[in-house]
Amino acid sequence: MTDNNNEKHKIVIVGGGAAGLELATSLGKKLGKKGAAEVTLLDASPIHIWKPLLHEVAAGTLDESEQIEYLAQAYRNHFRFRLGRMEGLDRQKKEIYVSPTLSDSGEELIPRRTFSYDTLVMAVGSISNTFNIKGVAEHCLFLDTTAQAFKFQRQLVESYIKSHASQSADKSLSIVIIGAGATGVELSAQLHEVTNLLAVYGLDESSDVKLTIIEAATQLLPALPGKLAQATQQQLVKLGVDLKLGRRVIEVSKEGVLTHDDEMIPADLKVWSAGIKAPDWMQNLDGLEVNRINQLVVDATLKTSDDNIFAIGDCAACPWPGHDGNVPPRAQAAHQQASTLGKSIINRLQGGKLVNYVYLDYGSLVALGKYTTVGNLMGNLMGSVSVGGFIARMVYLSLYKMHQVAIHGYFRTAMLTLSNLFRRSAHATIKMH
Repeated sequence: MTDNNNEKHKIVIVGGGAAGLELATSLGKKLGKKGAAEVTLLDASPIHIWKPLLHEVAAGTLDESEQIEYLAQAYRNHFRFRLGRMEGLDRQKKEIYVSPTLSDSGEELIPRRTFSYDTLVMAVGSISNTFNIKGVAEHCLFLDTTAQAFKFQRQLVESYIKSHASQSADKSLSIVIIGAGATGVELSAQLHEVTNLLAVYGLDESSDVKLTIIEAATQLLPALPGKLAQATQQQLVKLGVDLKLGRRVIEVSKEGVLTHDDEMIPADLKVWSAGIKAPDWMQNLDGLEVNRINQLVVDATLKTSDDNIFAIGDCAACPWPGHDGNVPPRAQAAHQQASTLGKSIINRLQGGKLVNYVYLDYGSLVALGKYTTVGNLMGNLMGSVSVGGFIARMVYLSLYKMHQVAIHGYFRTAMLTLSNLFRRSAHATIKMH
């Protein structure tokens, strides 16, 4: 099946994460609305949730109104959405190949398809890097996609209920998080908050939950300065989270997690958040250059070795002049890259030049649920400034509001924010189904 309708310039964006959806929305409004180009967004999920919020989905604390239906977003912003997962590329024919879409029972809903393009943008994000450690893929839960986050939330609720209904003396539920980056740390705080809420709701025994974080490095949060990492560590210890730092995982089994010093840590639920890579299928994209973690190598304009193919977000290895390495895989980078590439594509259609992408590092922030937010802010005038508490929380929320504004505009974002405030007064704080 081939999707090849007309002679308009075809822009195909693969991946509807922060970068992909912002770019599709912008180009839809600026090009699609005028009929200057045909903009298509492809994603394997029908809904979008900002990836830094997936730990809230997993804990069951994210308001469902934060979900965005791709089809509705496409309709409002003059681009097309197609459900599917890319599996291959033919650069000479300028075509991508999309796998069949199957139901939960294995029935084929949508057959294998081919999409032609004039400009292709890869924005498929990243997945967890298991480093080929034995048992990780089989026994760990991941938080790379909305589907995985919802799966974790279902298993979490089932485990809580099972623990509450148990008649045995030992009713404690053990959760082990492997990796002490932002995702692992934020998830641990969110789970602690959920545990306390469940006790308030009547699942009193569910408060006996043991949370453990295992990290190979000797410090939490390598992206933050040591002082802030230490402050975060003290907060987690105060919450009762067991921190096992400097402990390398060598195997994961159904029963628990084995570390390099032969300690077996029992775990009912095991979450892997220790490192990222681009999806493995990107190693074979018709000769496009990738690095050791499957990211597409791009130049300063976000262009790959093919003049018609670009990459943004976590799946792009973008140079960071003046620094040792590439631009870090952060939401702020994805937001900036989508804005820059949007200008370049419009220039490209008008015969103009591509715009160079310059990464502006605004710092790193980590939110520990209702307890605190810590981080460092970067600026030309003030350098690096450590922040915490209310100010850090407001800055953290502003990053998400920037994403919402890029997708919805200022007025709709303001209305959604007000709506959420009212909804929280009438709805349960946590999702139990």
